[in-house]
Amino acid sequence: MEISCKSEYAILALIEMASHYQNGEPMQIRQIAAQQNIPDRYLEQLLATLRRGGIIKSQRGSKGGYFLAREPKKITVFEILECLEGLDVQTTQVDINPRTVDSGVIAEIWQEACQAANSVFEKYSLQDLCEKRDSRRQLDIMYYI
Repeated sequence: MEISCKSEYAILALIEMASHYQNGEPMQIRQIAAQQNIPDRYLEQLLATLRRGGIIKSQRGSKGGYFLAREPKKITVFEILECLEGLDVQTTQVDINPRTVDSGVIAEIWQEACQAANSVFEKYSLQDLCEKRDSRRQLDIMYYI
């Protein structure tokens, strides 16, 4: 399994928004793009998808921009990936009539792997990602001292 560029950029943008969640002010696309090194136009499309998915909200006007729809601790990585990639492996059933016994075994193992990955994605929130990032930054600073 590999994370798509789309999902990585979206999660980076959401981490940036989560970092500024407490101040309550919306963030502009160019601000997020500059901080996370994401192309503006691509980010605009990603944010539109996340807005339609109910993960973020937008505000129009001179003080407009984007902000998280809920607290960072209430938004899981699974929810983000589901919004962007359409993941819903848990509701997918193993083929009832596989072509062969071998293909049935492969399908069962694949479903088990997907469910395990989804449970990890459900375990982590945006808040968790921010905390991991902050602790790594602290370690990085300590390393250079």
